[in-house]
Order: sequence, then structure tokens, then C-alpha cells
Amino acid sequence: MVGVWKLESFDIEFQDSGEKRTPFGANPNGYIIFTPEGRMMALLTPEGRKAPQTDPERAEAFTSMYAYSGTYRLEGDRWITKVDAAWNPAWTGTDQVRYYRFEGETLVVTSAWAASPNFDGRRVRGTVTWHKAK
Repeated sequence: MVGVWKLESFDIEFQDSGEKRTPFGANPNGYIIFTPEGRMMALLTPEGRKAPQTDPERAEAFTSMYAYSGTYRLEGDRWITKVDAAWNPAWTGTDQVRYYRFEGETLVVTSAWAASPNFDGRRVRGTVTWHKAK
């Protein structure tokens, strides 16, 4: 787990309908970093994201990203981050639980079902695929 991983894909599934989406497009941007000391930092953004110029564009920019940092621990197939900084202040102080597995140089991560601030509070789970950065 320790190291730098580049984002390959980000998919979400809605619990109420089973609908699946790729909200950040086919080529999202981002990295996740895990240090040996037990700290992580993640940033995920959609492909083609542009600098916002207006208030509505700034609101859209807020809902078109995920970024957080904290201390992490591993428990079996789960990684749990105690968030101490986040793009969404509601995450600060929470434990974010993720399920992970390795497929060679690929890290596949699935979140627990949770209300999403980016999808009007609907319950979703995300699957994020990362590739070990060289």
C-alpha cells in the first residue's frame, strides 16, 4: 500500500437504483499517497476540469472533486482513514472506511455505502482503480 498511486478510473453505484456512473469521465486525474508513517492524502478530479470564473462554476468545482488527508490503518481487507483535512469539512474528524485489493500493480478500492455530498445525499459506493506510479 505504501507509495504513490495514480488514478485510473472512478465509478459510482447508487444503492437505491443500482445505477452506475463514471462521474469524472473516462480519464479522471488524481493521486493517492500512503506513507510508511501511516499518513495518506488523496485527490480525485474529473477529466477536462477548468478553473472556475463564476460562483456557479466554483460550486461545480467543489462538487467535482474529492480531496482528503489523515492517518490510516489497515484491518484485513479494509483501510480506515481518520480524516484531519478534507475538501468537505463534514469529513473532518470522521473515519472513512475503504475496502481494497491488489491486482498486480493495480490497487482497487471500494467505499462503504454512504450518503454522498456530491449526489444530493443519495447513498452511493465508489470503486476507484489506482496504478502504482513509477
